[in-house]
Amino acid sequence: MNEEGKIKTDSLKAWLLAARPKTLTGAAVPVMIGVALAYMDAPLYGDDVFSWLAAVLCFLFAFIMQIDANFINDFFDFANGTDNTETRLGPRRACAQGWVKLESMKRAIALTTCLACVVGLPLVWYGGLEMILIGALCVVFCFLYTTHFSYLGLGDLLVLIFFGLVPVCISYYLQLHTVTWQVFLASLACGLVIDALLIVNNFRDRDTDREVGKKTIIVRLGGEAGLQLYLGVGVGAMILGGTFWMNGHPLAFFLPFIYFIFHVFTYLKIKRIDKGKALNLCLGETARNIFIYGLCVTLGLLLV
Repeated sequence: MNEEGKIKTDSLKAWLLAARPKTLTGAAVPVMIGVALAYMDAPLYGDDVFSWLAAVLCFLFAFIMQIDANFINDFFDFANGTDNTETRLGPRRACAQGWVKLESMKRAIALTTCLACVVGLPLVWYGGLEMILIGALCVVFCFLYTTHFSYLGLGDLLVLIFFGLVPVCISYYLQLHTVTWQVFLASLACGLVIDALLIVNNFRDRDTDREVGKKTIIVRLGGEAGLQLYLGVGVGAMILGGTFWMNGHPLAFFLPFIYFIFHVFTYLKIKRIDKGKALNLCLGETARNIFIYGLCVTLGLLLV
């Protein structure tokens, strides 16, 4: 019996696997970039305008919402029969493997959703009542992504919005109560980088997704287009990163070329592997690349 077969139902290890810690890079990076941009621009708006507490709350909200999304995805994919353990190519899921009971997962979803709301509520003090609307949209689309939009090929658009525009711009807005063009373009670049994670996931699952009627962009356009899309989001992010150079932060433009080198190597590996569970290695590499991008941009902004 392998190590995964020894996992006890609803044990700590089971919940850690269900939370998918590797995906937290996608939650951290947008907030890192938004906070770094705000920290750099804060002196232009007066002394003591930057709040570290608001920054910490943004990180916590993003982490909890990512875990919540993972729980929701785990529960509904199993409940809807999408997670077929015999044909599944991706990493094993907690409910499908019996590591976590369905009733336990329901309670966990309720808990993480409520906890995210509790953590996010104090941000009203920094950003106004409109933050309640933003938080509500995050929660609603967290559910709608798995249950509806991922089947319609709209997953990539939601990644751009909720892993790019919303977290980067809102993290900045909460500090300085404005959003500049530089922040807007940086948020698009961040969304493109993180979308690579969804692209490689959908590239791997293109055949099984087609069978269950999940019409992702790669199912609609084909595997070759998916490969070019993976490479293209990296190129697009680098082009949009030119806004850092134009706004006096050349390091934030040049340092991410380290990320781009890794991105290209991962693209070549995806192209070589093409199909099968071996693509999960590329999923892990893509998560690593996302973190490298966020680190490079953040350091590039702060090392002036």
